[in-house]
Amino acid sequence: MTPVQMAEIHQAAFVHERGWQADEFTQLLEQPFTDALTTEGGFAITRTLAGESELLILAVAPTHQRRGIAGRLMMEWTTKIQATAETAFLEVAADNQAAIALYIKHGFARTGLRKAYYKRTDAPAADAMLMSRALTQG
Repeated sequence: MTPVQMAEIHQAAFVHERGWQADEFTQLLEQPFTDALTTEGGFAITRTLAGESELLILAVAPTHQRRGIAGRLMMEWTTKIQATAETAFLEVAADNQAAIALYIKHGFARTGLRKAYYKRTDAPAADAMLMSRALTQG
């Protein structure tokens, strides 16, 4: 999947936030320890370093939602990092109930909150819920 395709999916999936541009995805993917997991209609970008792995972005195009794509990307990520990470973590908009339910289903629990973290184009900023899960390393 190209950075242009990622930008298109991101903009379609996150309509209340500023969508990332293709050059931003290019720059992110060039950073060390960063990995992209892709499938038709969706992608995840992660960073794994020093025993921790962070889900930076998970996006599924609206036309592909409710088909299990996000769940498969989550499984692919957590399976891939089992040998190298002890902890997986992420942040999610506190009002994104579908994503929160997905993350809880995959063993993540709330560990913190960042107030007014996600700037919205058409509403007040949303809090970011921090979530993590322990992994069985090795």
